[in-house]
Amino acid sequence: TRLQTLQNNMHPGAPKVGMITVFFNVIRTEKLLGLWKGVSPSFMRCIPGVGIYFSTFYSLKQHFFQDRSPSAGEAVLLGAGARCVAGVAMLPITVIKTRFESGRYNYISVAGALKSVCQNEGPRALYSGLTATLLRDAPFSGIYVMFYSQAKKALPQEISSSSFVPLVNFGCGVVAGILASLATQPADVIKTHMQVSPVLYPKTSDAVRHVYAVSITG
Repeated sequence: TRLQTLQNNMHPGAPKVGMITVFFNVIRTEKLLGLWKGVSPSFMRCIPGVGIYFSTFYSLKQHFFQDRSPSAGEAVLLGAGARCVAGVAMLPITVIKTRFESGRYNYISVAGALKSVCQNEGPRALYSGLTATLLRDAPFSGIYVMFYSQAKKALPQEISSSSFVPLVNFGCGVVAGILASLATQPADVIKTHMQVSPVLYPKTSDAVRHVYAVSITG
């Protein structure tokens, strides 16, 4: 989140800042606990969000694929559909989480942050970046499920059913996560800008133009 929004405060031609620089800057200015900013909304988002995702995923799978395994394309649709439901349900907490992490807001608690946003910006602000969020979450989950399932199918049966199953699952998950992250990173950057600065970027197209302009001038 810090890296994605840092470009707003940088002058054209300024040297690029990497993850390590931001890491030590947070420790220097906010102490070690600064690296855990947003952990409360993260828990509030991830714990029910994961439950909503998997319950939706397996409900759809049981309804449409009772007697067979889904194909690669069907796995994409299953993952994307389940993530859309979870993403919309947990979007207000996602907005608060992003703002906590940005370091630009002095919220004390999640409840206080929700109250502040509703009073100062209106409830609609809690759904800022909805389109960008869905453009990130739905493809990510779909692509992840597809690559994960296809990677496992491609492995020899003796490996998939051996004592190395936990390691195989881990490896397939890593590969699937990397590929899905690469595909959806642009939407994640747009989502962050819109949720941190909804007044500056009320529309997805506004954030896209800004990011593109910064990348050109930088």
